[in-house]
Amino acid sequence: MKILDNAFLLRFPMAIILFIHGIGGMFNDGVNDFGNFFLNPMGFAPFGVYLAWFLKISHLVCAACLLMNKFIKWPAIITIFMLIMGIVLVHFKEGWFVVGGGRNGWEYNFLLIFVLLAILFPNGFGRIRSSSTNAYRMEEFEGRHNKSVSGTSGLL
Repeated sequence: MKILDNAFLLRFPMAIILFIHGIGGMFNDGVNDFGNFFLNPMGFAPFGVYLAWFLKISHLVCAACLLMNKFIKWPAIITIFMLIMGIVLVHFKEGWFVVGGGRNGWEYNFLLIFVLLAILFPNGFGRIRSSSTNAYRMEEFEGRHNKSVSGTSGLL
C-alpha cells in the first residue's frame, strides 16, 4: 500500500479543511452565535445551539476518521448531509460563486460533497462485481430455481 495514494491525496486536504472549519468559532462564541442568531430564528429553536455544536463536532470527527482512514462511511455521510443542508439553508440563495462573481455561494460545498463521494466510492458507482461473477451467480440462481420449479410441477 502506498502512503501517498490517490485516496490519501483526497483524504488529507479534506480532513484539514473540515478540521479548520470545525475548530473555527469554537473558542469565540461563533458556534453559539450561529445557533442563536441564525438557526433558532430559522425555525430550529430551541435546538439551534445544539445543532450548531453537532455540526462542528461532526466535522472534527469526520476529519479524524479521514486522517486515520478508519470508520469513514458514516461521518462522511453525515458531513455530506450537513453540506447539502448548508447549500439549501444558507448558500443557494447567494448563488453559485463563493468569491469573484458573487459571495457565499454554494460552489465550495458542491466540491466538498463530490470529494467525499470520491473517497466513499473510489471505484465509482459502476458494477461492484465483474460480469463473470455475476454470470456465475445467475447460473447458480437459475439452477436452484429450476430444481424447485421442476420438483413442484407434478403437483400442479
